[in-house]
Amino acid sequence: MILAGDIGGTNTRLAFFEGSAQKPVAVVLEVYPSRNHKGLEEILRIFLAAHRQSVESAAFGIAGPVKDGRCQTPNLPWNVDCSAVAQFLGLPSAGLLNDLEANAHGIAVLSPNDFVTLSEGAPGASGNRALISAGTGLGEAGLVAQGNDYRPYPSEGGHADFAPRTEMEIALLRHLLQVYDHVSYERVLSGPGLYNIYQFLRDTRRAEEPPSLVEELAQRDPPRVISEHALEGDSPICALAMEIFVSIYGAEAGNLALRAAATGGLYLGGGVAPKILPKLKEPGFLKAFRAKGRLSGFLEAVPVRVIMNDQTALLGAARVAFLSCPQSRIAGAE
Repeated sequence: MILAGDIGGTNTRLAFFEGSAQKPVAVVLEVYPSRNHKGLEEILRIFLAAHRQSVESAAFGIAGPVKDGRCQTPNLPWNVDCSAVAQFLGLPSAGLLNDLEANAHGIAVLSPNDFVTLSEGAPGASGNRALISAGTGLGEAGLVAQGNDYRPYPSEGGHADFAPRTEMEIALLRHLLQVYDHVSYERVLSGPGLYNIYQFLRDTRRAEEPPSLVEELAQRDPPRVISEHALEGDSPICALAMEIFVSIYGAEAGNLALRAAATGGLYLGGGVAPKILPKLKEPGFLKAFRAKGRLSGFLEAVPVRVIMNDQTALLGAARVAFLSCPQSRIAGAE
């Protein structure tokens, strides 16, 4: 049986898969709140005790940089070592890859129904692709075109310096520099980043925070509250925070498309994009995406799609595990 995992700052998903690298099928899937556990091995112990199966190959996507098979997650107090995980599972080796790299692998096994198109781009667009995902943090990855296939590669572009483009964003950067030693794109393009933008508007009196919202933010998850009111259109401060967020998201997506020469498409993954899809469909996102001066025409030709399947990273990890396992041991492998 194939074991795959998607280790995020909020949740860790584990699943057993059957099928093949091109068509992984989850037999059982469990979701665990990451911060309720001390590490991956603790969660694996719980999962394997509940679902007793022989593990033939395993791979895990993790939200953080992976070097020499190890990762210290920036948004979770864990240290994950693939050698230790493999030993725990009784395997010669186990795969550990950045979660955005896993997402990029997962794109290959998705169906057309798993995407919503924001821009069709040029007819027959081909070439490299890129992926940007806002969630608990901000992840970025590229996919190098190799014939009819793609080779995903990881990136830590979400931790690159935030580059403001407007007077409002310059003021936002100045505000955040009072809070953080380093202001990365992740500080504004993530769930916590949306709340940072909201607090900037409130604290600099650029928008008024109504008393009812103060109470709601104290009782519920702030990014969710802000998103809900922005989508409902009943809170000016939430609407403005979302407008700024979406514009910055479009701008950095365009930056990534340029860096990766992503003529084959730019994909938005992560948990945020599907939840704010109506806002992404408004003109602000694509306007910021394409506003690159002499290269605006280049970006107009790039297809832009939102990934709606929240199991893409898990499917990608499963695909990697299938590919690393001898085919003769996996029924139905291609």
